[in-house]
Amino acid sequence: MTTLYALEGVQKTYTAKGREVRALKNVDLEIEQGDFVTIQGPTGGGKSTLLQLLGALDTPTKGAISIAGASLGAASAKDLGRLRAGEIGFVFQGFNLIPTLTAKENVAMGLEPLGLAKDERDARVAEALAHVGLSERADHLPTELSGGQQQRVAIARAIAKQPKVLLADEPTGNLDEHTRDEIMDLLERLNAEGLTLILVTHDSAVARRARRRLRLDHGTVTDITRR
Repeated sequence: MTTLYALEGVQKTYTAKGREVRALKNVDLEIEQGDFVTIQGPTGGGKSTLLQLLGALDTPTKGAISIAGASLGAASAKDLGRLRAGEIGFVFQGFNLIPTLTAKENVAMGLEPLGLAKDERDARVAEALAHVGLSERADHLPTELSGGQQQRVAIARAIAKQPKVLLADEPTGNLDEHTRDEIMDLLERLNAEGLTLILVTHDSAVARRARRRLRLDHGTVTDITRR
């Protein structure tokens, strides 16, 4: 399989309250195109830091990260912005929908940085909402949708970009078990269609659904299992 992410000797250090905090310690990691990876670990263990680095939202203190063979460290700010806009999809625990916009308008907002023609943008929005089963709710505001439906809109906004990878930070954390399972069924279907999925979760029931499970504890990554 093709390597999507390659991390070599990645360290991330912060200064907090006058002391140095090593969020990541010499992380060596490869993630293949089309893989489904979950990351677990204690609060403060470095999970969100790792996801930010994978999303080109931050840079390591030391080490190298590449995506599809392209070094993130060597990329300009403009190139990193283009990468985030078109190649990487993000989904979070908080749905981050604009309350005054409809479902289709929220999805369309995610496409603004790509500068698409209106016909293509509208087609992508309609396709993404259909993919998550919300075509009939396209004109509804977030307050008119359930929590699970709002997360589906957030997923539609991410996949409308047609990204290489979807990074999800606790995407089921605000949902009940039944809705959690529905969202995970949807994410698994997207992964089966070829989308690389990297998901941070505290929920072991979610983590067990992945082909590959990583544990991140005090900045150190351990590969728990691959199936």
